[in-house]
Amino acid sequence: MFPAQYYEPRPGGDVQCRLCPWHCLIHEGNRGICRVRENQQGQLLSRNYAQLTACNLDPIEKKPLYHFYPGCTILSLGSFGCNFHCKFCQNWTLAHTDPPTFELTPEQAVAAAKREAAGGNNIGIAYTYNEPVVWFEYVMATARLARAAGLKNVLVTNGFIEEEPLSELLPYIDAMNIDLKGFTRDYYQQICKGRLEPVQKTVATAARRCHLELTTLLVTDLNDSSEEITALTDWVSSLSPDIPLHLSRYFPNYELDAPPTPLSTMIRAYGIARERLHYVYLGNVSGLGGSDTNCPGCGTRLISRRGYTAEVLGLHQQACDTCGRSIPVVMAEKGCTPE
Repeated sequence: MFPAQYYEPRPGGDVQCRLCPWHCLIHEGNRGICRVRENQQGQLLSRNYAQLTACNLDPIEKKPLYHFYPGCTILSLGSFGCNFHCKFCQNWTLAHTDPPTFELTPEQAVAAAKREAAGGNNIGIAYTYNEPVVWFEYVMATARLARAAGLKNVLVTNGFIEEEPLSELLPYIDAMNIDLKGFTRDYYQQICKGRLEPVQKTVATAARRCHLELTTLLVTDLNDSSEEITALTDWVSSLSPDIPLHLSRYFPNYELDAPPTPLSTMIRAYGIARERLHYVYLGNVSGLGGSDTNCPGCGTRLISRRGYTAEVLGLHQQACDTCGRSIPVVMAEKGCTPE
């Protein structure tokens, strides 16, 4: 148990959490929606500080990030807890149960990331698997140390966080992948047990402050209509048509047993998104293409991908080798050493 930030005491020993837009009013001995922030004698404590459920060296493409140090790896850390309750959750054992944990302090995490960087192509640390927003204190402490050590910090998140803690965290975050789960209030409320508008605010803020990519899981007959995909991509394009969008195929999991997203739906969505955005990718599919990075100007293939393996072909100093068009891909000149 570790002292939590962003809460206010209330009469009678209650506390009101201000970390995410739920603003949970938590009675003595109880926890918030996230299940990791607990009121003990009028003090809000974090149950998962330095408590890990997973620690892996992953390809950066697995986050997924396709325009941030392609071909490199990143030390990926996860804990437990989440402030959403998506019916299709892919990591529900981490988000909504109490799995076994092991301790890894911020200092130990950064030391491990530095060892991997020295011996290979690791660029830093990703906070992922469960929802890192509810792991705020640990992410904040680790990200500060990682930045001081010259490592990159990546946040893979649902984006459901209040503006003040987001503003504290963002100076230490180099890249984010935000799950934009759909584009209707009903879908967020009924399927994700969340809210759309705060996520939109986070996306808009992150687009100005760090490298940003988005992921939308297309769930059969729930958020995959042409109208919703058009509205979603119109809005993303209004922020920047250069924001990469990953359209991922759904498979039944957790509380949802709808059939897998039809491949025809993935192809249709890809076509709609490509009319509005320069960089659209297909995930959880094989044989359809949609994973390479091509120049929006001349069509030259710049990065070839097979699975999580990436090969840079026609890209140098963030420009297409063929036509010279500026391409928003963050990469090092040599190997995977962060700049």
